[in-house]
Amino acid sequence: MTTSPGKYLRSVFHLGSGEALGRVANVAIVMLLGHRFGVVVLGIYSLGTTLSAYMQPAIDFGLKHIGARLVAQFPASSADIVRRVQRRRAVMATVALPLIAIYAGFTSLPLDMKVFLFVFAGIAALYAASLEWVAWGKEQLWLVGWSKAVVPISILMFLAAGSLHGQSIFRWAIAGNAAGYILQSILFWIWWRRHRTDEEGTAEDRDAIRDALAWRRTSVMGLAWFSNLAFVSVDMLMLGLLANAEQVGLYSAAYRVLNQVLVTYYLFVNALYPRFAQHSLKQRLAMLRVHILLPLFGVGVAVAALVTVFRRPVLTVLFGQGFVASAPLLLVLACAIPVDFLVSYLSSAYIAWSMERHMLKCALLAAGTDVVLNLYGIPRYGAMAAAVNTVISYLVYLAALSFVARRVSREGDTLPQTA
Repeated sequence: MTTSPGKYLRSVFHLGSGEALGRVANVAIVMLLGHRFGVVVLGIYSLGTTLSAYMQPAIDFGLKHIGARLVAQFPASSADIVRRVQRRRAVMATVALPLIAIYAGFTSLPLDMKVFLFVFAGIAALYAASLEWVAWGKEQLWLVGWSKAVVPISILMFLAAGSLHGQSIFRWAIAGNAAGYILQSILFWIWWRRHRTDEEGTAEDRDAIRDALAWRRTSVMGLAWFSNLAFVSVDMLMLGLLANAEQVGLYSAAYRVLNQVLVTYYLFVNALYPRFAQHSLKQRLAMLRVHILLPLFGVGVAVAALVTVFRRPVLTVLFGQGFVASAPLLLVLACAIPVDFLVSYLSSAYIAWSMERHMLKCALLAAGTDVVLNLYGIPRYGAMAAAVNTVISYLVYLAALSFVARRVSREGDTLPQTA
């Protein structure tokens, strides 16, 4: 299945327009917290958002990507797919909450901050009610994109109100987070009630759906995506355990700048996912050619150069003069940008092509490398060790993914054709 450039760009625009608004809201949040409340408060809030980010793959545990792939491949059976997936997501949300409590309890933070981490991240369990994955699979990218703005805008509004009243800023962040998740779920369910189809798929379709949602399949996908997230953000979690709040705040400022840069690229990759899922074997192999991968790396190098040159003024404008100390961290992290361009592209393609096991092995290798290096480096060198180890683990991840791509291109027989 081929995608015209015009249609692809429209998909990116639909996905990116709302998400861009969400990113603006996120930038406004960190600017407010950084300028008004300083390094420690921004660090604790960033740690809370990182924990919330872990709730999503824990709840999905492979169900988001497999579910989206299934509704794209078997649209007549969408209602049955939704029932099966949502039931499992609710169970996973219940299982994830005690893990958040355990992490918060082991952080080296005051009690009130530990409580904030648990409550703020625990609210993300409401994500289990969301039908974002259905809209994604049906290529309703405008809805998916705009829904991503709901939670950050809600948090921003509540934080702005709290800062004016001079009350506990963490309480207002919790209230905004809860309101955002509830509203987001309501919007998706309204859309689903208007667009759902109750047609019965064929017996063959039902068998394929049941097999794709079997635990042995979703667990591999879930572990792969969870490992990928751990690779990306385990530094923050380990800083929360092994360093003080100031180190967390400085690293979070540098990493947020990096993340804001990378998220624009992620829009292009995410817009391709439903198309990736429908590729034939020949089309899949074509997507791994050097003439596609090399330009991605080149664009990443150019973006990294811009971040390097403007790192100090960007940090000062976004967070305040007190965050200039994050400039060396951002200089190191910028080296990961061109590598991430390739890693994100290959990871998304492998998951869409049912290559979860390959993805899992690569992600585990990279995340394991990061964890081991951080266990040694963070207690001795703090946030700088986390930044250097991030770049090293990115290189390990790319090397592993490239090895898989080379073998697939050579053999051409390891890509599954069905869900």
